This record gives sequence, C-alpha cells and structure tokens, in this order.
Amino acid sequence: MSVPQGRRSSTFTRLLRHGFTDPSGAERLLDAEALSSVRSDPLLLDALGATADPDLALLGLVRLVEAQPDPTARRELLDTLITAKPLRDRLLGVLGASEALADHLARHSGDWRALVTYEPSDLHPGVEEFERGLADATDPVSLRVSYRRCLLSLAARDVCGTTDIVETAAELADLATATLRAALAMARAAAPADAALCRLAVIAMGKCGGHELNYVSDVDVIFVGEAVEGADEGKAIQAATRLASHMMRICSDTTVEGTIWPVDANLRPEGRNGPLVRTLSSHLAYYQRWAKTWEFQALLKARPVAGDLELGQEYVDAVSPMVWQVAERENFVPDVQKMRKRVVANIPLGEVERELKLGPGGLRDVEFAVQLLQLVHGRSDASLRSGTTLVALAALADGGYVGRVDAVQLDDAYRFLRTLEHRIQLYKLRRTHLIPEDEADLRRIGRSMGMRTEPITDLNRAWKRHTSVVRRLHEKLFYRPLLDAVAQLAPGETRLSTEAARERLVALGYADPGAALRHLEALSSGVTRKAAIQRTLLPVLLGWFADSADPDAGLLNFRKVSDALGKTPWYLRLLRDEGAAAENLARVLSAGRLAPDLLMRAPEAVALLGDAQGLQPRPHAQLEQEVLAAVGRADGGEQAVVAARGVRRRELFRTCAADIIASYGTEDTPAVADQGALVDQVGGAVSDLTAATLAATLRAVVRDGWGDTLPTRFAVIAMGRFGGHELGYGSDADVLFVHEPREGVSDQEAAQAANKVVSEMRRLLALPSADPPLLIDADLRPEGKSGPLVRTLKSYEAYYRRWSLVWESQALLRAQYVAGDEELGRAFIELIDPLRYPAEGLGDDAVREIRRLKARMESERLPRGADPTLHTKLGRGGLSDVEWTVQLLQLQHGWAEPGLRTTRTREALGAACAAELIPAEDAAILDEAWVLATRVRNAVMLVRGRAGDTFPSDGRELGAVGRYLGYDPGHVGDMLDDYRRTTRRARAVVEERFYQ
Repeated sequence: MSVPQGRRSSTFTRLLRHGFTDPSGAERLLDAEALSSVRSDPLLLDALGATADPDLALLGLVRLVEAQPDPTARRELLDTLITAKPLRDRLLGVLGASEALADHLARHSGDWRALVTYEPSDLHPGVEEFERGLADATDPVSLRVSYRRCLLSLAARDVCGTTDIVETAAELADLATATLRAALAMARAAAPADAALCRLAVIAMGKCGGHELNYVSDVDVIFVGEAVEGADEGKAIQAATRLASHMMRICSDTTVEGTIWPVDANLRPEGRNGPLVRTLSSHLAYYQRWAKTWEFQALLKARPVAGDLELGQEYVDAVSPMVWQVAERENFVPDVQKMRKRVVANIPLGEVERELKLGPGGLRDVEFAVQLLQLVHGRSDASLRSGTTLVALAALADGGYVGRVDAVQLDDAYRFLRTLEHRIQLYKLRRTHLIPEDEADLRRIGRSMGMRTEPITDLNRAWKRHTSVVRRLHEKLFYRPLLDAVAQLAPGETRLSTEAARERLVALGYADPGAALRHLEALSSGVTRKAAIQRTLLPVLLGWFADSADPDAGLLNFRKVSDALGKTPWYLRLLRDEGAAAENLARVLSAGRLAPDLLMRAPEAVALLGDAQGLQPRPHAQLEQEVLAAVGRADGGEQAVVAARGVRRRELFRTCAADIIASYGTEDTPAVADQGALVDQVGGAVSDLTAATLAATLRAVVRDGWGDTLPTRFAVIAMGRFGGHELGYGSDADVLFVHEPREGVSDQEAAQAANKVVSEMRRLLALPSADPPLLIDADLRPEGKSGPLVRTLKSYEAYYRRWSLVWESQALLRAQYVAGDEELGRAFIELIDPLRYPAEGLGDDAVREIRRLKARMESERLPRGADPTLHTKLGRGGLSDVEWTVQLLQLQHGWAEPGLRTTRTREALGAACAAELIPAEDAAILDEAWVLATRVRNAVMLVRGRAGDTFPSDGRELGAVGRYLGYDPGHVGDMLDDYRRTTRRARAVVEERFYQ
C-alpha cells in the first residue's frame, strides 16, 4: 500500500516521539493487513510508546494478531485491545519486555485472554490460584504451556507496576510451588506402586524457599522420604527416589515447549555424591556430625512446598534448632566470609564488573550480610527467622541489629538490583545475571524501570550508585551497630543491646567481648572531631581485626596506638584519607605481639603504613649512613647506641609490617605467592640492619674511648645466618672479631683496645631500654668459649693452620665482612677461603666426620620432649638438614664451582643444581622445606614476640601462625600436615644426598 510522502513524514516523526528506534520498520508493521482496523487509533500508538521497547511490542502484536485462527478471533482481540485499557497495558507491556512470552503467545494465540481478567483475586494470586491455573495439565508438555500462561499474567502485573518486586518474587515462588506439586502428582500417577510405598516431602531451598524467586532460576530442593506403615524402608526410599527423579525430569527436561526450570537437589547432604532421598533420621545424623557452616546457612530458607507437607514440616522443625546454633561454631564468621570471597574469586575476570548477583556490591553481598546477622542473633530473637531477605532486613532494623538508615539504603539497593535482574531475565526467559552490553538491551531495561529521557545513561548511573551503596554497607552493616551499643543515639533510634553486642563480638572471634565494648566506648564516645573520625573508621577496622587470629589484641593495640597519637593531627587523617593505611595498620596490630610492641615504642612509625614505598626495605648503604649520622650527633657512647637502636627498632617495624601485609594480603592486593621471596626479603633486611647497627656501635665505642683512631685496625666478620643474609626477627648476631695493631702500637696495647671495644659493644647493645636488644654471639671463634674474643689476623692464621677442625671449615662457609676496617676484613676472607673451599674438595675422613657430627647433633641437641617432625631447626627435614646437605656440597665442590662460593643457602643450592651436583627435583624439595621452616620461625617470633623453633602450643597463637602462612581459620591441622609432608620429603633427599 503506498503512502503519501507527507503522511509518511508525519507518522515517522510521531513514531520517533513515541520511543520507536526503527520508525521505518514500525511503519511497515503498522501498515500490515493484520492491524488495518486499529492502525490509526491514537490509543494504540500511545500504549505502544509506554512500553519498554515499542518496536518489540509492535512486532509481537502483529505476530499475535496474525496467529489468530480466524477473522472473528482477530476482531475480538483487536476490539478488546482498543476498548479495555487493562488488557492493552498488560498485553503490550509484556510484548515490549519479553520476546520469549511473545513467542509463547504466537504459538498459543488464545492465551492472551488470560490477561483480560482484572478481579481483586487476580491481582495477588497465591499457590491455590496457580494450582487452578495448572489443573488442566496432564503431561510435561501441557504443564509447560499452562506454566507460561500463568507466567504471562504474573509478568503483566510486574511490568505494569501492579505488583512490586517483593510481591513478584513471592508470586514466582508460589507458581514454582504449584508447578512442583503438579509435577509430583504426574510422577505419582505414572508409578502408583511407588507412590503407595512411601511418604515423600519436597523442601524448597534457596530463593524458592525464601519466597523470592527469579523469573528463571534453578529451583533448589531437598527430598525427605519415609516408608508408609508396614513397608520396607529400603524399598520405600528407592521408590521415593524414583518419584523424585521423575518429578525433576518433568520440570527440567526440554520438550517441544522448551523447559520450565532446572530442579537442583545439590544442597542435600553430601551434594551430588549423596543419595537423592534420605529419611528424616538420616538427614539429622548428617547435620549433627558432618554438615559445614554453609549448609546450615542454606537451611535458613528451608520450606516444605510439595508432597507430604506434614513430613516436610517435621524436617524443618527438626533442623531449625541446629540452624540457630551454628553461630556458636568456632570460626563461624570467617567461614561465612571466606565462602563469599571464594564465590567472587570464581567469577571470570571479564564478567566481574557486569555480574549483578555474585559480583562486589551485588545481590549476594546483601543476602550474605543479612543471613550472617540472622544466624548470630536469631538464636535469641525469633523475629529474625525469616527466609525472605527484605523481611529479615526489616526485622533486623526493628530490633536495632542494623542501623535504620543503613537498612533503608540496603533495602532500596536490593529492590533496584532484583528488579534489574528480573528485567534482564524476562526478555528471553534465560538464566543470566550479567548486565548486557548491547545498547538496545540497556535501553529496553532502562525504559522498563521508568527511565525514559536517557535510559542507558540513567540505568548505568543508578546501577553503579546502588552497587556502591551495597559495597560500602554490606560489611559495615555487621560492625556499625556495635558502636551504637556504646554511643549516645538520637531519640527514637533503637540500639543494639549489650547482650546482643556481646553475642556479635563472640561470633566475630572476640574472646573478651566485655573488654572489646569498653575499648569501643573509649575510642568512639564524645562529640569531638577525633571521636567522629573513629566512628567512621571503626566499623571497617573491626572487620579487619575479625579476619585475624586475635581480634581482641588487634582492637586493644589500636586503642593503645590511638591513645598515644590521639592528639597528633596527622594520625587519624592518615587512616581516614590514605586508603591502604587503615587496613595495613589493622593487619599489623592483630597479627601477633612483635610488630605492635615495636610500634608502641615509637607510634609515629604508623606513618610508614600510608606510603606504598614506606614498606620497602632500605638499602644497606642508606641504613648505615643514617645510623652513623645519628651516632655523630649524639653525646657519648650510650646516647649514640640508643640512637642507633632507635633506628633499628623503626626498621624492624618496617620489615615486620611489610612481611605481615605481604603474607596476609589486602582487599586490593592478594597475598604474595612467592614464599621464598618473602624469606629473602626479611633475611636481607634484618641482616643489613644488624650490620648497620654494629657499624654504628663500633663507631660510637671508638669515638668515646679513643677519638677518631683506634690503636688497632678492627673488623667484624658475620657468621652463621648473619653472614648468610638469613637472619630472622629473633636471631642473635653470630660474629668473629679480628684486629691488627697499627704501626708503632704494641701487641699488648692493641689487644687491650680490641677487647675493650668488643666488651663495650656487647654491653651497649644489651643495655635495658625500650628498644629490642641485639645480642652478639662469638661462640664460633677458635676454641669456642674458651678462646679469646678477638684475635689478630696472624693468630687466626696460626690457629687454622695447626688446629682447625672440619666443623670450623664448615662454619667459615658463612663468614662475611660486615663492619670496621674493610681492608682487614678482606684479608681475613682471603685467609679462610682455602679452608672453606679446600683444593680437590674434602677427603673421605672429613666427609665421615661431618656426617658423624650431624648424626650426633640430631641425637643430642634436640630438646627433650620436642616433636622431631615439627622442630624447624633440628627436626626431620628442617633447617639443619638442608643447610648441612648444601654445605657439604660447598666443601666438596666449591674449589671447582665458583657459584658455590656464597654464604647464602638458597643461592648455593641453586648453584649446585645448575652444576648438576643435585637433581632439580631434589633441589626444589630442599628449597621448599628450608623456606617453609624459615617462615615458621619468623611467624613464631612475630606472633609470640620471642624466638622459638617449634609451633606454639596455644591454640590462638597456632592459628595466628597459620594465618601468616596462608591458612584459613580452622585449618591449623592442614598446616601441620603440610609441614610434616614437606619436611618428610626433604629428609628423604637428605638421607640420599648427605648420608650416602
């Protein structure tokens, strides 16, 4: 049919004004024969323009009209469409929002009549109404047709705004309930013998159980079966299993009418590996013995919906007490939070930002937060025991468990996100939670949610705003009311009771909730700016403290630091404004005793935590320059060494903090995976710091006693772990002292001066003070404790030439100059090189002697009662095993392999592997064990504040070691098993490479 140009232009413009994106295509559809009687009716164009997608709605309408069986039916449809506004709004609303439902109407052209009814009972149907709507279904195909007919009415109420998101989700759950009942009835009718043998209850879980189902979602269920009186239980359960399986297939299978939705029974005990149907007693036995925390969390939403409802209610009544006791489990809160983090971690990187359900700030964040609070407080407050998220959130707000403003913001965000999810799924009736990228899809969704001016821009802005609210609130929701419990609230506000606050703190892992509440009150009470900032910081900090093995210590230490720096203007500003500083401080304060103790002695070191570069180890030359400058400014030797020890304390804190943060990770940065790199960083930093401290102390002693020049040249040689750049936090400084009289100075005067220097250095570094002492150990010197503390170079030469034993050559493998006269230090190293790298290697006798000494050490030096499988130094596959094996290779092959001439264990092991002196697999096993044992020693010192070679016996300290090593709460058994396995493999290599 030809259209005059003027009319075409006018229609084209009208279509654009009414929201059509393809006016030319719309004109062609309007000119179709099917719409000839209504194409000029302004009501039709206005109604199409009010839909989410006018083009889609018009296309669907044409298809529906053309699908009518005869002209009479076509006329009835169009007449009703024009004269009945409720039908017009509902039908076109659905056609403009759902291509899938338009397809259904094109296949079943009479189903549009389901949208004509507009009775009060039609506005909010329940299970009974939906059961009547499905009553005519006799097989899976007709059930799908009836289901979609019911869904058509439900979607119409939704898109027209007759029902809100909560009512829509509840109706979807009721429709699912009616569908499950119809499917089970079909299964029973198909197998009457099975039906006669058993009672079968269908328990809805997840969103169906919570009365908050999506348009397209798995329907989660659990089956409970019992034998009827007189029937064999085994046969009855088999019959119930067949019925349950058939019911699932009726709903899930794809037919000519597609599928309804998958029925998912994987939330049952043992998941996919467990029997599909269990008796009630079998369910209870599993939950009492084996169930994990997440399984009880899932049972929050359990609701009997089909089959034997009496049996279903017995099931819910029986498991309910266990659900409300789960918060008493050890590590309850961390378990729930870890599960949430694992869900996020499993989202493909390319989808995280578009993931509406599981992504950060998504629906699952709201649901997890609400469920966590329900499980903690539902034990004592039955009003919180709702399976519906928004009902539970309102109850939490009414009870003061959540701040009212937070609850309102979270409620708004959840409603928006669920509506967005519904609109996305409704289009093709496909299960998806991803925000689409196509602009046409975004435009349709935005318009469906009332955004008509700039639907794409407005939708994206609203979506980002609501996810941002959820991100900000979902963790604070748990912690902020704890502050309200100890603060003055505005009139009308409901506070968390003291008992509820204690309950929540215990669930978070606080051993002394009373003390924690006192700390919170001290930190946040008052009307000062300081208290206001603390009230902003504390909800976040409490979450980070709870993520540690000792939340009590974290909060106590934070109070101490805040008391010390409370009047310092930059402190709270740093924590508030520097994103990483607050989290870094929380990690450091709750990881053990050492780092907080170092910080308490100089709280201003908190500033290091706000600078990304502030946690990087400082180079040796820079450290030495600073401590020597501090010594130069001091009056007297004691003040000089106090200054040097102050620098050492600050740098130890820097090293500890960097190690803890790298080991724990932060919200933005995962934990460092390379454990060896962490060990090398700590060993290098502490060794450099020790060398700089000794150099400064030597300078101070010489200046105080002799001015600028000592009568004898003097050098400090590092030994053991110090020489190997492998010092731990609690290591002594193993050293040798060497001196050489200056020209014109007698041997006696030189020796007296050198000995005085040594004794004064040891005294000053061990003086009681606020700073940790640095103990000097010279027991590796010739003749050990019986020999002189300091010798001349000639004396060393004479001793080593005449008396040196093979163990001394082995000890000298670690010797390295670190302080004093550099030329003298080099001369000493040149003197000992032939001893530690003997030409042609060791003789057989020397090798046997080393092996004998090692075996004797294993039998005699292990402390009585120590577990040899867990002693990091002398135990099986520990540090001593690895180091003696590597050192034997150095003594045997160092003369020929330059790479072995190093004081560092890992470097020497790598060189031995490169020289093919040890297979790569064996080298890797030894390296892994050495790194792990070193990490454990560092962890023990960080946690306990004192050195130790074995795992702590205290449960909380052991948990803190586990957290440092990367183990989740409650997994210290795995940590010990892994340690034993790693060192057992290392010992097998030692047996082969060292003893054979």
